[in-house]
Amino acid sequence: MTTAGQSAEFHPPAPSSAPVPAPGGTAPLAGRMVARIGFGAMQLERQDVDRDVALALLRQAVHAGVNHIDTAQFYGDCNTLIRAALAPYPDDLVLASKVGAERDAGGGLGPAQRPEQLRAQVEANLAALGVEQLGLVNLRRLDAAPGIIAEGDQVVDFDDQLAELTALRDAGKIGGVGLSNVSAGQLDQSAPVGIACVQNLYSVINRTAEAVLDRCRAHDVAWVPFFPLGSAFASQVKVAQDPTVQGIAAEIGATPAQVGLAWQLSHYDRTLLIPGTSDPAHLAENIAAGTVRLPAASIAALDRLAASIASARTDS
Repeated sequence: MTTAGQSAEFHPPAPSSAPVPAPGGTAPLAGRMVARIGFGAMQLERQDVDRDVALALLRQAVHAGVNHIDTAQFYGDCNTLIRAALAPYPDDLVLASKVGAERDAGGGLGPAQRPEQLRAQVEANLAALGVEQLGLVNLRRLDAAPGIIAEGDQVVDFDDQLAELTALRDAGKIGGVGLSNVSAGQLDQSAPVGIACVQNLYSVINRTAEAVLDRCRAHDVAWVPFFPLGSAFASQVKVAQDPTVQGIAAEIGATPAQVGLAWQLSHYDRTLLIPGTSDPAHLAENIAAGTVRLPAASIAALDRLAASIASARTDS
């Protein structure tokens, strides 16, 4: 029995002769095998999301085979929710966090790029999640949009940041080092560190980071696109609103969001998706995208899509 303010202890699915299939199959991440469709926790921080709904959503994801959850202490209460919903954690669950920003006393988000700040954020994530090691920590560089841009003493040498995260990995605080919002040149620069993954803005209709993805292929690094279906940013068109995506969805009996996610999975075999949602139905829809198989003609049409959108914007 639980008391007010407590949550029932989470019990992962019991082993059986028919284990839950990994959504989208599996791929390696920081020395572990994870489902190619994971879950991004950021939307759980929205003020209109009921706490009990958030806890149930996290459990729904894990029971469906998700074992890669993306979070960050600077998102807000996400780590607290994850701990309340899932601890004691399933053995195969990889908790991936992000550092490089922090909340101020007023709740605003600001840069935190200096090495000592990165270390403090890792410690804060460990404490909030109640673990001795984070499966993965992504360094969010603030050189370019989207989001806040580093200025003044927050413009920090990239190698100094990598050295700090490498030291934390060597100390056993983190299992792997990832990068977020980086250039192809920065990925090449970080190769000696042994980067586990890259998180950049990328979708079927916005492929400005294609050169970075090409370098991930060259270095055999996992690709974890953020905003894989677009976002609330005014400059980001939603994938599900594109007519080509909608037409293909109607042809194959899938939803437009599933088509956008399935294309990502088909584009690189080490792509790992972390679509976020606060809606149980949308979570089920995203997880089911792992069963969608796009015909070759549909993939070809989607491969041409970003170029046609870019051309239309240039001509307008």
